[in-house]
Amino acid sequence: MRRKRKRLTIIAGGLTFLGAAAGLTFYALGEKSSYFYMPADLATASIAPGQRIRLGGLVEEGSVERGGGTRVAFGVADGGGQVKVVYDGILPDLFREGQGVVTEGTLGDDGVFVADSVLAKHDETYMPKEVADSLKAQGVWQPE
Repeated sequence: MRRKRKRLTIIAGGLTFLGAAAGLTFYALGEKSSYFYMPADLATASIAPGQRIRLGGLVEEGSVERGGGTRVAFGVADGGGQVKVVYDGILPDLFREGQGVVTEGTLGDDGVFVADSVLAKHDETYMPKEVADSLKAQGVWQPE
């Protein structure tokens, strides 16, 4: 094999390897992405069964129902819609009614959101950016 052909073979092999690595990386990132929705958005969104999403909004007043053990159900609203959320786990210490929350999980066929993680605001001035932007755009939430 000539030096020129050997060099071209090595370059082609390297480019093939880099292309395969980039393709696998983009595939893995696409599988792990979770999209952010507000309760009002879920009515018009086409979400595949089992697709992971993030749901954000305000915990509805009077909607928190504690079940046996660590099971809890609550409503998340944004002024334009409401979604019931079911979570089995320990809630953050600052979780309470009327506060901003972001949950991650899947939407069931019955319209109930089954969360596997719940994130609450951490101090008096913080609200998750996605939630704050959506609530401000709808005129539901005003910063203090």
